[in-house]
Amino acid sequence: MAREERMVNCPLCDAAMDVDEEELDEGDALVCEECGASVTVSSVSPLELAAEADEDLEDDEEFDDEFDEDEDEEEEEDEEE
Repeated sequence: MAREERMVNCPLCDAAMDVDEEELDEGDALVCEECGASVTVSSVSPLELAAEADEDLEDDEEFDDEFDEDEDEEEEEDEEE
């Protein structure tokens, strides 16, 4: 049986990436040979890649929101004193 290779584009630099679609699972990590970005398989049907930096940014935004809430609570406590 022949391997089914497919071309997908890097979500950051749009370079073509040659991948073996049958070997990929959701969450697998890949590296773009063109720009060196770490990408993950976000979906296998259809095959889609997401930049890991995007996921890190979302985590950072959640952390920032939590930080802002903590800061607001501290300000309220200071005002009460």
